[in-house]
Amino acid sequence: MRSAKVTRNTLETQISVELTLDGSGQAKFDTGLPFLDHMLDQIARHGLLNLNIVAKGDLHIDAHHTVEDIGITLGQAFNQAISDKKGVRRYGHAYIPLDEALSRVVLDISGRPGLVFNCEFVRGNVGEFDVDLIKEFFQGFVNHALVTLHIDNLSGNNAHHQAETIFKAFGRALRMALEMDPRMVGVMPSTKGTL
Repeated sequence: MRSAKVTRNTLETQISVELTLDGSGQAKFDTGLPFLDHMLDQIARHGLLNLNIVAKGDLHIDAHHTVEDIGITLGQAFNQAISDKKGVRRYGHAYIPLDEALSRVVLDISGRPGLVFNCEFVRGNVGEFDVDLIKEFFQGFVNHALVTLHIDNLSGNNAHHQAETIFKAFGRALRMALEMDPRMVGVMPSTKGTL
């Protein structure tokens, strides 16, 4: 079973992540950030990942450290759970609409961290959540998951909808990339022989 448990403790945050890549979308979150919990739930449900995240952070300052460190810890768990990457499809993509909003996410389980993030949110906040932190979450994830990730919000005039399409599309693209390819059993999906 492709799974991992990772704990990250710093002077700013204490994060615990339990991840199963071949799950059913079961999820539980306790981050102190309800909007982020809602977005993480989109990843789990659309990615068919089982995901439990508990986070305690310096929210009295702001949410930056907590959101970034959740991304980092989730990335570390992903990197552990994916193991040797043999047989995976490697690439994934998804377009997801939500009313007027539309986002595209394309990813490569490449062994190389890279993020291209193109999203101009129509508002700076959804409730009390600073939407600038969405990019920080994904930057933390790619740096430690060692994936290449392109995120493009193509339309939207509601910041909640923009964010939700991004997280749903990320979950769907991740699910596609993680699938085992029956034609590639035991084969590394790279001409280099390693990822």
